[in-house]
Amino acid sequence: MLVLLVIMILAVSVGCSTQSAATSSDSSTPTSTTTSGTTPPTGTPPTGAAPGAGSSGTSTATNISGAFALSSGTKSTTAQSYTATKADQSAIYVTGTGVLTLTNPTVTTSGSTSSQGNSSFYGQNARVLAAGGGTIHMTGGTITTTGAGANGAFSTGTGSQVTLSQTTIDAKGDGGHAVMATQGGSMTLSDVKMTTAGKNSGAIATDRGGGTITATGGTVVTSGQDSPAVYSTGAITVAGATLTATGSEAAVIEGANSITLNNCVTTSTFANKWGVMIFQSMSGDAEGARGVFTVTGGSLKYTASPGPLFYVTNTTAIITLKDTDVSVASGILINAAGGTKWGTSDSNGGIVEFTADAQTLAGSVVADKISTVALTLKNGSSLTGVINTAKTAKSASLTLDASSTWTVTADSHLTTLSDTAGISGTIITNIIGGGHTVTYDKSANPGLSGKAYTLSGGGVLKPAS
Repeated sequence: MLVLLVIMILAVSVGCSTQSAATSSDSSTPTSTTTSGTTPPTGTPPTGAAPGAGSSGTSTATNISGAFALSSGTKSTTAQSYTATKADQSAIYVTGTGVLTLTNPTVTTSGSTSSQGNSSFYGQNARVLAAGGGTIHMTGGTITTTGAGANGAFSTGTGSQVTLSQTTIDAKGDGGHAVMATQGGSMTLSDVKMTTAGKNSGAIATDRGGGTITATGGTVVTSGQDSPAVYSTGAITVAGATLTATGSEAAVIEGANSITLNNCVTTSTFANKWGVMIFQSMSGDAEGARGVFTVTGGSLKYTASPGPLFYVTNTTAIITLKDTDVSVASGILINAAGGTKWGTSDSNGGIVEFTADAQTLAGSVVADKISTVALTLKNGSSLTGVINTAKTAKSASLTLDASSTWTVTADSHLTTLSDTAGISGTIITNIIGGGHTVTYDKSANPGLSGKAYTLSGGGVLKPAS
């Protein structure tokens, strides 16, 4: 018997649209959903999709269906196979008060989406889909997808939840993420193995309206163009996992959202990119402009050239590294800069607030004329490298505590320096100069009194001329 279900999908950045679905309660008969189009986002969109995103801009009328659908009640299955071959069709679709528990299922699908936007925003064509409050628990098993816009597991809408444990997901098509949460949906992952091969196919991802994903253990490998291991327009936390991207950045944050990595092995190997990007696309997929990236323990490495470990543009980035093994082949630690793709020219720079806590760092810090970088080193942290050596930054500042050091490898230029514990008379003990000159803005540093200071190991700190 068909039960009429109304699913409200909140599009946070553009108002709201209403999705009505006719779903079968505990049925193998395909069911479908059709809605009117959504209101286009405001702002200036980029010319193409953002890294890891399946689409940019507007979506069309949704057509969500499930070969197996559950809208109410509780059902459990073991070692069952689920297939879907039609366009826009999920193999498993749980909505409303439905709760589905799967043990060692085999989910195999091949259909492609008719709308990449709907696939990324609302779960159209997702192979395992919880929407409008539905709940899916899956232990073991496999999800294999080959179609375009075919996300592996998807949670959309407030109250929707997907839990995966010891599951293997292989998404091969363009716009096919391994897992995705949108519109306030949530996901919990434990020891999940994820691979994606298509372009714009970030493995652990959120999109429009945000979502929450928590992952523990497992592995992620992405090989497609613009397909980060982790892509956040929401809140994503990963602990104890191995994250590898060979065709893109390792991690991307869009808008006022976050990624937290605890004891993860995180690597990007793709040339002519960067290890981590934090940005605002203005596509309407993510509100705000304050991305938060936090890494504790583990490693964070960008093994290719010539890009930086961190690239920040058209947004503010709050970056914290604590006791993490960090390396970047190019020797560029941070690049904050405007560009031609996102935001308004000459006002789309990056603002970086970077904290190193018990952290060893090596590399240069770069910013352009519309960008700022503020570095804080604390609890025995060290930086070996240069800061604003080309004098291009709108502002570059450094704060050192008594236990932290900066070893200067070439002439550098600071707007402000806060180093009360390191200054003794006219000698600075925790900046190792190596014979180089560091200049500062006299008007912005009244505490330095316009004086010149001798750096440990040779070199001088003096007012800029």
